[in-house]
Amino acid sequence: MTRRWWALGALVASMLVLGFDMTILNVALPTLAGDLGATTGEQQWMADAYVVVFAALMLPAGLLGDRFGRRRMLICGLAVFLAGSLVGVLADGVPAVVAARCVMGAGAAFVMPLALSVLPSLFGEPEDRIKAVGIVSAASAIGMPLGPVVGGWLLDHFWWGSVFLVNVPMVALGIAACVFLLPETSDPAAPRVDPVSTALTATGLGALIYAIIEAPGRGWGDPLVLATAAAGAVLLGCLVVRERGTAVPMLDLGLLRQRTFLLSTLAATLVMFVLAGLMFVLPGYLQAVLGHDAFGTGLRILPLMGGLVLTAKAGAPVTARFGARATVAAGLAVLAFAALLGSRTTVDSGYGFTALWLSVAGIGLGFAVVPSMDAALGALPADRAGRGSGLLMTVRQTGSALGIALLGSVLAAAYGNRLDTTGVPAAAADTAGDSVVAAHAVAARLGAQRLADSADTAYVHGMSLALVVVAATALAGALLVGAFLPPADRPAGRTADVAGAPVDA
Repeated sequence: MTRRWWALGALVASMLVLGFDMTILNVALPTLAGDLGATTGEQQWMADAYVVVFAALMLPAGLLGDRFGRRRMLICGLAVFLAGSLVGVLADGVPAVVAARCVMGAGAAFVMPLALSVLPSLFGEPEDRIKAVGIVSAASAIGMPLGPVVGGWLLDHFWWGSVFLVNVPMVALGIAACVFLLPETSDPAAPRVDPVSTALTATGLGALIYAIIEAPGRGWGDPLVLATAAAGAVLLGCLVVRERGTAVPMLDLGLLRQRTFLLSTLAATLVMFVLAGLMFVLPGYLQAVLGHDAFGTGLRILPLMGGLVLTAKAGAPVTARFGARATVAAGLAVLAFAALLGSRTTVDSGYGFTALWLSVAGIGLGFAVVPSMDAALGALPADRAGRGSGLLMTVRQTGSALGIALLGSVLAAAYGNRLDTTGVPAAAADTAGDSVVAAHAVAARLGAQRLADSADTAYVHGMSLALVVVAATALAGALLVGAFLPPADRPAGRTADVAGAPVDA
């Protein structure tokens, strides 16, 4: 009896690490921009590499666990994640950090689905199993708001590699617990992993995001940008054709023909799009423009994450009263209002105004995420629930990657266009155009306060445009959900927590 709860504790530690690493690097990006000279595009890749690989490999990783042993593959995933963390600790440049994040994303793709799938073998009683799934899923959710705070504290006391080093003891604990405490389970009848579909997913998504990230610097008409965007679209099109022609597809895209599943998945993906994008944009504003340290930045992001977590827990009773359609549409509308409010931010606004619109945004995100996840899961036929859940989680992670890429690119383009480098030497002006952190470093070296002021104004302008994009997208999502999501009752017995994990009751 005690042994299984110890095993659960180790899985909780592993899921906390995954939650950390969705957000912990964001507060380190301004530091990395200063220490490594990372441009805005390179910062986007450091944040996005983890999410892109995570999204591309999560479904095949879960299938590998089903076929070859969930305990074995979970240990392998944790070991890969540990290796990636060690690479990050030793990294001495941007390419090494991006490589580390890619390796960590590959490991996380195994840990996320398999940490949940091993629980039925530990907890046979339904009541204990529901409690265990909720605890593990909550650990992933709690890790997200803790990431900026923990990362900020580490950066204030140690070097930037400490945001990777913190993973090592927790992942090592998870590996030891899996080795000694978890039983082995498998499902030989699970669908085979299709390496071609996996490759199409990873390369198509990677090419598309590469084009989006590189476009602000190179221009949307640049041949390389156009070629990679076209290649990404073609590869993803080939993925759709291949999966539709497969008897037992790895990505069951036919489920997207079900209107409730499609619109609910769209809403859940939009939440991740906005959350990931905001977590990329905010640290630069809080650190470079407002002048807070890394730990202070982490604390000042908490209104967003706190509002998200608290109202996500209130989403279920509100949905029971008003229905998923009304709740999700209202949540997205509140998010649109918050983003529009945030777009009015100026250099002189101060943190009080930021805390206000972040709190409202968190409320909107929280009321949208649980009902949309719940409606999507409830629309799945029983015999396709596993593949449908995998598709939902994959699309959600893709939304995170696109949020960082698109909103980061809007910010980068607007910042570069608005920055005034008049009177600054050409080489220094090029450096200042890389990021607001670089601009402040150049201004300090040259004694050019005018350049620092221009950089702050340009960054806030770019952030405001990104928030306008968020507002327009959220409003469009609210209108789609309100107009077309069927008001059907949801079958009892399954719900979803803030992390999006299904819980069978």
